[in-house]
Amino acid sequence: MNNYIKFMEVLGNVKHLKRTGWVLRKVKDCETVSSHMYRMAMMSFFLEDSHGLDRIRVMEMSLVHDLAEGIVGDITPYCGVSREEKLLKEFSAMTEIADLLGPNKDRMMALFNEYEEGKTAEAKFVKDLDRLDIVMQAYEYEKRDNCPMKLQEFFDSTENKFSHPLVVDIVNAIKVQRAKTSTTAADNSVSKQ
Repeated sequence: MNNYIKFMEVLGNVKHLKRTGWVLRKVKDCETVSSHMYRMAMMSFFLEDSHGLDRIRVMEMSLVHDLAEGIVGDITPYCGVSREEKLLKEFSAMTEIADLLGPNKDRMMALFNEYEEGKTAEAKFVKDLDRLDIVMQAYEYEKRDNCPMKLQEFFDSTENKFSHPLVVDIVNAIKVQRAKTSTTAADNSVSKQ
């Protein structure tokens, strides 16, 4: 039972750990790592049988992909840690976390490794969901904080990196809505002058 309690403590860490990218940009009340993984997992319901992907595996991979951050923190390229060192830290943390699950540890490590290798259709789709959530979150913050186009760098960093047609269509729809929101905000600003 102690291992399960330790596992829940790691989950508690990601539940409260704010995502570094938003913190560095001074976004108030920003999302946590856990809320990011949760939305990604819920986006697996976008999948229909015709997409040919294993929805449950996508959901599980989404819930596992950033879990190591409950031990190592949310390491971004701006943190001064090399990609290799980041991967080593995260793999070590995931091994520690998975060991808390007894017979389910192999499943968790397999999902984590599949995501990191990025070779399967499901892993590529989860990576698309990861980026999609960044774009959607940036758009939501711009609307909430009434600062159109302020978080453009998050759109730029994901440009041309989406591969699944469904996700590409969703991203394009977000961009259309964002452009309309920005135009409306600019029109409102001019009319107030």
